[in-house]
Amino acid sequence: MKLHIVLSLTFTMLCACQPTNSQNFADKQRRYPRVRAAIEEKDGPLRSLFADQDIPYPPRKLFIRVFKQEKILEVWAFSTSDAVFKLVKRYAICRTSGNLGPKRREGDLQIPEGFYYIDRFNPKSNFHLSLGINYPNHADRILGKKGELGADIFIHGGCVTIGCVPITDEYIKEVYWLAVQAKSNGHSKIPVHIFPTELDDRTMGRLKTTFPNDDVPINFWKNLKIGYNWFEKSRKLPKFSVNRQGVYQFSDPSLE
Repeated sequence: MKLHIVLSLTFTMLCACQPTNSQNFADKQRRYPRVRAAIEEKDGPLRSLFADQDIPYPPRKLFIRVFKQEKILEVWAFSTSDAVFKLVKRYAICRTSGNLGPKRREGDLQIPEGFYYIDRFNPKSNFHLSLGINYPNHADRILGKKGELGADIFIHGGCVTIGCVPITDEYIKEVYWLAVQAKSNGHSKIPVHIFPTELDDRTMGRLKTTFPNDDVPINFWKNLKIGYNWFEKSRKLPKFSVNRQGVYQFSDPSLE
């Protein structure tokens, strides 16, 4: 009887120490051939890249930033020693659709603009590998066309798009594997900020000239610029919420 109790307690303790589903996420993703191939091909170079930039690998926190006009997707990783995000790599977006401005309805060809996070991992995508973003977010639901917002916006491989962000099969292998590792390390909602362009004062001036009689996009971009400036100045991510008018409101998470 005593032996049985000891074995039962030991088994219970071992079970309690097992990794959570989040921690097992990378192992689950390894079941898929495309993910295994991406790991085999990209893990070594990514490890070296992080070492060269003095960023811990695998990443514990990740941040993705997209600039539509420049056709650039940036990947940032959190440096625990500096307590800030550091730029890992810039990737070329090989094709875009629509124009500058947010996505407001299904079929408008627009790539969304705003503050999102990764909410899906597709290791069997029609575009090799893909990372879904949580479009429409709360702001989109307020400001977009009710009932006709569309969905399924992804960062993916290949080089075609109707509102998504394609970065070719070669590059999605790197971004996907980095995102898998961050999620496996507990970063369940990897932020994705999508901007029309780099929203510094110079480009904001150019946008005002390009859209001289349209306050709607200008006011929207001014709102996005607050979040853009926050990260540019601190290399830290603000916390944000959305008010009843669909306007983003920002705060410092360290003060809460």
